[in-house]
Amino acid sequence: MQESLIVVGNGMAALRTLEELTELAPDRYRITVYGTEPHAGYNRILLSSVLAGEKQLDQIITHPVTWYNERGIELKAGVSVTAIDRKTQRITDSLGNRVPYDKLLLATGSHPVILPLPGHTLPGVLPFRDAIDVERMLAAAQGGGQHAVVIGGGLLGLEAAMGLLKQGMEVTVVHLMGSLMERQLDADAAELLRCELEMRGLRFRLNAESAAILGEQQVTGLRLKSGEILPADLLVMAVGIRPNADLARSAGLVCNRGIVVDDHLSSSDPAIVAVGECVEHRGVVYGLVAPLYAQGKVLARHLAGVESPGCYEGSTVSTRLKVTGVDLCSAGEIHGEKEDEILIFTDPARRVYKKLIVHNERVRGMVLLGDTRDGPWYLELMQRQEPITPIREHILFGNAHLGDAGHGPAGVVHLSDDHEVCGCNGVKKGRILEAISRLGLTSVEEVRTHTKASGSCGSCTGVVEQLLAAALGGDYVSPVAKALCGCTQRTSDEVREAVREGQAMPVRAVMARLGWSTPDGCPACRQAIQYYLTVFHPASHQEERSARFVNERYHANIQKDGTYSVVPRIFGGITAAKELKMLADLVERFAIPEVKFTGGQRLTLLGIRREQLPAIWSELSSHGMVSGHAYGKAVRTVKTCVGSRWCRFGTQDSEALGVELEQKLWNCWTPHKVKLAVSGCPRNCAEATIKDIGVVGVESGWEIHVGGNGGIKVRVTDLLTKVATHEEVQEWSAAFLQLYRREARYLERTATWLDRVGIGFVREQLADPAMRLALASEFQKAHTEIEDPWQAGSKTESARHFAPLAIIGQQTEVAA
Repeated sequence: MQESLIVVGNGMAALRTLEELTELAPDRYRITVYGTEPHAGYNRILLSSVLAGEKQLDQIITHPVTWYNERGIELKAGVSVTAIDRKTQRITDSLGNRVPYDKLLLATGSHPVILPLPGHTLPGVLPFRDAIDVERMLAAAQGGGQHAVVIGGGLLGLEAAMGLLKQGMEVTVVHLMGSLMERQLDADAAELLRCELEMRGLRFRLNAESAAILGEQQVTGLRLKSGEILPADLLVMAVGIRPNADLARSAGLVCNRGIVVDDHLSSSDPAIVAVGECVEHRGVVYGLVAPLYAQGKVLARHLAGVESPGCYEGSTVSTRLKVTGVDLCSAGEIHGEKEDEILIFTDPARRVYKKLIVHNERVRGMVLLGDTRDGPWYLELMQRQEPITPIREHILFGNAHLGDAGHGPAGVVHLSDDHEVCGCNGVKKGRILEAISRLGLTSVEEVRTHTKASGSCGSCTGVVEQLLAAALGGDYVSPVAKALCGCTQRTSDEVREAVREGQAMPVRAVMARLGWSTPDGCPACRQAIQYYLTVFHPASHQEERSARFVNERYHANIQKDGTYSVVPRIFGGITAAKELKMLADLVERFAIPEVKFTGGQRLTLLGIRREQLPAIWSELSSHGMVSGHAYGKAVRTVKTCVGSRWCRFGTQDSEALGVELEQKLWNCWTPHKVKLAVSGCPRNCAEATIKDIGVVGVESGWEIHVGGNGGIKVRVTDLLTKVATHEEVQEWSAAFLQLYRREARYLERTATWLDRVGIGFVREQLADPAMRLALASEFQKAHTEIEDPWQAGSKTESARHFAPLAIIGQQTEVAA
């Protein structure tokens, strides 16, 4: 006769336990699962992707109703358990039913911490914990909400903030501590992360304590103890979680912070076991998925009654930030004790930071930011506790400096078969390779299905791809591009080609024609479609302001305090006394707080209030100055050295060519920002070989380099061609840019595009003089047809777009 197993909780830890249990002993238990949410099982880790508009909720369902039915599991979704009677071994549910059990599994998860601030019960104040929270946040963002405040600068808070930023909101993160993610990062790494996220548009208030949430019928702002008021149409609390041990505690089980369990995951009652965020094991409470899955695996073996079920002895956790484009990984000890050695490599310009904590020649902790490719290797060194003495000299530089092939398919070959590739699911390298060989797997999706590797947070997907490439060699085919966003099944390439082949029409009409799942789309697809329409139908497409990112709507970069920066274009970085005097007068007249030289040899005016923007544009335009496009996906600056005009080493006149090139190429939208540089000799003082287009003077003329990147992931340019004259440089550069505009995906940098299509494709396209001239002419036509946005904006932009929120909404408490 089957025993009765009741599972309280339908989260990831409970479902992993049931997966293992139903494989080991499919007929042993009659299983009933109670879940408070009205959903089947889903991947909670990917809620940030749903919030960012990258996925829909149905795309993160991991266990559809059919999964329960196929295993004979009864799912009671939306029904909670309210009491446990340990004496009679019965539970009481929220419908009033009393149900007997032989074994009771508690997987009640955790509660989000809600700060008891005045106003914390106002509508618009939300945690970031489950699918319902995300649905409410999306409703606020898509319902016209402009300002969001996230309290909490930990992992969850930053994910929420980036998701809301992608939804088009202006987001400020308020954090009590002086650095972000202080549990996972040291101060130096946290500062680099803050700078990177600020570049992406987030604003921060660190060392800031919240005093009160403002509003009457709806949240309108947050008052800090410093007295500063932050406007908020939505306020998200992400200040931590607390084990949900309420049910266990009321039943008399031993609880501290969580439900106290032993190495078999048994509670103080032999008939009750527990798993997940609600438990406390050896004094530790875990909040990441990998330890919870490890617990579930051990518990399932005990419930199944297998021989030698093993024990759960705790976990070494590693953290990866899931914010798109930010590579960050930490594990183990991050600060170091007095007796530890600390090995550090840092490159602030690239925003790369590596830190290893070493004790007795063994790695016991790591912090990686900007370059995390060696994370799996360092984690293996930590787990195996092998002495690093033979490799100590090179360890910070990774496998590439140890005589191995380094990163990529060959690099993963040198990891041991016992290396844990997928920490979430405990999948080792040897198991993946065995499955690839035995089952003939050829894709990440197939590996995920058969081994669960990369099936949770997805951070190990790249390693799985490398293992496939290493195992299959030339038979491996890289995965196809993903859907543009969660609103469509079409890839970015498919959307681009559909817009290219279609007619000019409004953005929403394109969505309707292509069968979008949501009529208004999301910020990601609205901006992409707007860009493609601009490129392929420049004469007939009418610009839609609402489809632009906030910086592009205001033609200025929003700063952390809500003010804006304005960067006038100074061609080639060369100015004169008259221009500088005019700028000085403007700074004094508008009381602009700060003027700073940028890394691109320009002047940025900082601290400008939004309502001042049209007047400042008008003033700059009246003196012949135009937008530097520092805020947009467009041609930015052309950085120059002084070249042969002044420098004794100069081979060519880089100043003159830089001015000519910028005048030829500015004022054009591109898939992503484009930076250029011209160096007058191979000494390359303008750093041309890490720019999107870099020109280097040589004795015979000029080398044109393309596809460089000087950000977190540095990429040195590929040599495109060598030419003799300024006119040839301009033609090749314009043709390259137009090819990039037409063929790259929106938000794809030239470096990423070239890595995808190859420099050979570009050389082949531009080698034909007729094709090159046609592309260059097409670019010039687009360049001349676009009016300077500052000049246009100073004449046509509605004053309402730039007025403070207090004026628009007749509010006096909070201003934009």
